Amino acid sequence: MRHRWIRRKITLKTAAGLMACLLVGIVSHAGGRRNDSRTDSAGAEFHMARVKYRTFGGGGSHGYYQPWWAIDYPLAEEHFFPALRRMTNLTVDDEEAHLELTDKRIFDYPFLFLQQPGRGNWRPTSEEAANLREHLLRGGFLLIDDLHGEYDWSIFEAAIRRVFPDRPIVEIPEDDPLMHVFFDLDERTPIPGERHLRMSRGGQIVAQMEGQPHWRGIYNDHHDLMVAINFNSDMGDSWEHADDPFYPVPMTALGYKLGTNYIIYAMTH
Repeated sequence: MRHRWIRRKITLKTAAGLMACLLVGIVSHAGGRRNDSRTDSAGAEFHMARVKYRTFGGGGSHGYYQPWWAIDYPLAEEHFFPALRRMTNLTVDDEEAHLELTDKRIFDYPFLFLQQPGRGNWRPTSEEAANLREHLLRGGFLLIDDLHGEYDWSIFEAAIRRVFPDRPIVEIPEDDPLMHVFFDLDERTPIPGERHLRMSRGGQIVAQMEGQPHWRGIYNDHHDLMVAINFNSDMGDSWEHADDPFYPVPMTALGYKLGTNYIIYAMTH
């Protein structure tokens, strides 16, 4: 099968290797330079675009302020993409793409990343919903991240129902290929955002999440995931804060593993 061939080609690294990737990337970024060589768009194997949508307000950290769709940018990509290269040997498109769903260029980007649809009050128009539906039914993949609490979930659910009114949103089972396509992710550990972290009286960093974590998705007729949803989990923050001494390194490692699995799954299914 094609995904087995690609997995052999990529060469899985050990957990120690993953930590080395993190440390090299963090030191490189802190030193003001990128450790890896840049890849032009035409020669890349992996292309990702952030979904740009109308929003009110925003947030940010590290001195940046962004609309909700751009939360964690640019540090999330700047930290994660070099590690993705080292872990997988993939060539990754360095060209930044922030596209509205009315932009036909979304069909040049098989992997779409959409953040904060709840706080950002994502409400796709009929045209946007139709374009996204076509993109996904033609083999594209949509990753939803940084979605917390039942109120935000209700906003997102209403939005995605405009795209797929008849397809159910289901829990991704533990034995789904997504959880084992590259790294074996057997533990359902929530990934905290920076805002969820507190220092305990004993000096330990603890996470106070907003609810139980869920990994949900929407499947196509061949039972392949088209939409993956990190609910009550913040993978993007684990990328963005990889060089933050307050953010736990094991959570960044987990976020890198999960992100890698999403990408390899999307490329092989």
